[in-house]
Amino acid sequence: MKVVLQNLTKIFPPRNKKSGGGVVAVNNFNFEFPDGKLIGLLGPSGCGKSTALNLISGLLKPTEGNIFFGEKDVTNLPAENRGVGLVFQNYALYPHLTVKQNITFPLENFKGKDRLTREQMDKKAYEAAKLVQIENLMDRKPHELSGGQQQRVAIARALVKMPCVLLLDEPLSNLDARLRLQTREELKRIQQETGITTVFVTHDQEEAMSISDMIVVMKDGVINQTGKPQEVYDNPKNLFVAKFLGTPPISVFDGQVTGGKLIVNGDEILDVPGTEDRQVKVGIRPEGFVPCVTGKMKCTLSGIEVMGRDMSVISRNPACENPVIRAIVPADTRIDTSSAEIKFDIKPGKIFLFDHETGERIY
Repeated sequence: MKVVLQNLTKIFPPRNKKSGGGVVAVNNFNFEFPDGKLIGLLGPSGCGKSTALNLISGLLKPTEGNIFFGEKDVTNLPAENRGVGLVFQNYALYPHLTVKQNITFPLENFKGKDRLTREQMDKKAYEAAKLVQIENLMDRKPHELSGGQQQRVAIARALVKMPCVLLLDEPLSNLDARLRLQTREELKRIQQETGITTVFVTHDQEEAMSISDMIVVMKDGVINQTGKPQEVYDNPKNLFVAKFLGTPPISVFDGQVTGGKLIVNGDEILDVPGTEDRQVKVGIRPEGFVPCVTGKMKCTLSGIEVMGRDMSVISRNPACENPVIRAIVPADTRIDTSSAEIKFDIKPGKIFLFDHETGERIY
């Protein structure tokens, strides 16, 4: 089922009523979550992504705007009547209930014609548990489970009633790195098998990019950019998006365009014909640096870090905002570590220009 948000705004009242105004958590949010897709709501802490999720779920009421599930306006519909499944960051399992009892709990609230027999509830619970591969843990209590297993119970509980929309609020942040990687792969598999429209909130851009069909990058309650993860990474609309996506982060330099040449710290690093003379911010992705003895961009070499198939070349440049520049190159690249200087050529597709004042992309 598609989810449509129209002019959605949420303003929380100020703590000090005398000061007036309020805190704008979500500001004129317009977006359509396509049917059957996994959409990542992405942004730094405090950007409004969890508030947007709670507005969709019905836990919060919008100050302005409307929410549609399909063609149905659910803006004023109570949360329990929206048919959503919600998975919280802290799992929110009932500690005194077994895994099976936790999973069947939402089914026990069905009324009237939707009411199920105990046998039907047990069957649905087993099917949901099997989907997340915990069917052999049904008699355990939450304290007997690992963090990853508790997360799977929470997902099974959300899925057991076959919601029309599944909402995940930073569900992997409490897991260690290896388990987080495994669980996010499971989330993608489960979403593809069920075909449920899923909204996934996270501040981890690598996590969002790896499993989302589309991402929505937010800042201060406002959508900055939407699109397929790789498209947004390759074509950021502004400096904020460019900085937020990518590990290691993009390196940002103060530069200028003069006579069709892009100049950084006195080096003419790239031809930019047709671009007017101006001060610019220059963003270069880590994979955009190519070590070359005749390279046009000179930096001070600090060292290298070999990471298996890749190598991180660490350098510095006075024009760079970042403390260090991390260039990612193949591990078999030959670097003269005895030299204090390293030169780079720059891949044209991995360099972006931004307005020096507004941060908007210059194409």
